Amino acid sequence: GKNGYVYILSNTHRTVFYIGVTSDLESRAYQHENGLMKGGLGNTIVFDFYEVFNHIESAVAREKLLKKRKREWKERIIKEMNPEMRRLNDDVFRKKRRFLP
Repeated sequence: GKNGYVYILSNTHRTVFYIGVTSDLESRAYQHENGLMKGGLGNTIVFDFYEVFNHIESAVAREKLLKKRKREWKERIIKEMNPEMRRLNDDVFRKKRRFLP
C-alpha cells in the first residue's frame, strides 16, 4: 500500500485547525496553498504538524481520532513535534516546488 500522512493546518493566528489525510503530502500542501481545497482557513495556510504512516488506512484511522480530540490535546501533539510552532510549509516542500502530475 501507499504511505499515508495525517496533517494539521491552521491559519496565521492559530484560531482554526484543519486536520486532513493524504497519500501525497507535497501535492496536498500545494493544493491548500493555492486555494484548491476547501478548508475554511482563508488565504494563509500554516502547516503545523504531520505524521507519516506505512499504510493510508492507518493515517485515516489516526485522522478520525485527532478530529475527536479537544483543542488542547491537538496543541499538545503539535508542540511535541513542532515545539516552536514553526510554519512547516517549507519542510513539506522538500523537493523544489514542482507541478502536480
